[in-house]
Amino acid sequence: MPSRRWSIQVAIQVDDSPQTIPQTNPALNILIIRNDKIGDFMLAWPAFALLRKQYPEARITALVPRYTAALAELCPSIDDVLIDERKTGRLRDILALARSIRERRFDVSISLFSEARTAIALRLAGVPIRVGPATKLAQLFLNRKLKQRRSESARPEFAYNTDLVKYFIGLNGDTLTAAPHAPYLSFDAREIADQAGAFRNANAIRQDEAVVIIHPGSGGSAINLSVEQYADLANQLSGQPGLFFVITSGPGEDALADELYSRITTGRRYRYRSSQGIVEFCRFIAGCDAFISGSTGPLHIAGALNTKTVAFYPSRRSATSLRWQTLNDADRRIAFTAPEDDMSRIDIGECTDAIIKLLK
Repeated sequence: MPSRRWSIQVAIQVDDSPQTIPQTNPALNILIIRNDKIGDFMLAWPAFALLRKQYPEARITALVPRYTAALAELCPSIDDVLIDERKTGRLRDILALARSIRERRFDVSISLFSEARTAIALRLAGVPIRVGPATKLAQLFLNRKLKQRRSESARPEFAYNTDLVKYFIGLNGDTLTAAPHAPYLSFDAREIADQAGAFRNANAIRQDEAVVIIHPGSGGSAINLSVEQYADLANQLSGQPGLFFVITSGPGEDALADELYSRITTGRRYRYRSSQGIVEFCRFIAGCDAFISGSTGPLHIAGALNTKTVAFYPSRRSATSLRWQTLNDADRRIAFTAPEDDMSRIDIGECTDAIIKLLK
């Protein structure tokens, strides 16, 4: 099978071309890769926004898995979505991905999430400028590399993403534009107001009440508070007037959310089941006043909307509150970190006081 042998031989070559690039035209065809979880993808939105502002005439395509495609289609900075099917991760999968990329004739790829599988596919597809982190095996197949020590968690994830876009802009010889800011995701204001108003009317929620989402699930992406802790938090907060709680869940999290709902003693609560897909859930979050959860995808959607957020993090270096900081304005977010990575040691009373200040 000569074609297979050729593919392997090309894949192991190291591209040592210079780390500068010729001046390019503004109508670039750019592929951005962030093909992992929802939260990770949402933290790439500042990078997409910066690239769009810097090159308004460029065509920007996002390589994403199918489960984040609807979110990518929402992003105003993305023109097209390329689905990464990721069937096996083996050679046949790499070759199929390379064919899909080659068909689109990209000028540039920027790997915000770098792995050998996609890096090899980019090399086989003949993308001339392949930007990404100088890390692990993947860097052998990229030809524009930026040293990043993400494992040290010294900066927010979204900053690491935008650093790669800034690096490309610099290589391109262009003057960096001012970075966009939150909200990165928004909907028609009248539409959201009407939807929120209908929800308030249906549940007899007064206009002076804040609608606060509590999302107890994490999708397996992060250590989280227990149901008992979330119930304790809600019950302490309910001692304050003017709060209405909405308990939400993602796929496979209904039982967890049902248990939390049953443990909350106030009648000012509602069980929201996200049965109409992720986009409608985004719209619902946009109409609420605050979002409380662990570091999970919906939390980062709330941050992109510039909704107030309350987040709980373990203390391990790979999952710190700095690394996985939300995208909303600094005065619209608070974070709590578990001592010695033990979530049971978070003081719910102290959290309650801080949350009340945020909501007011």
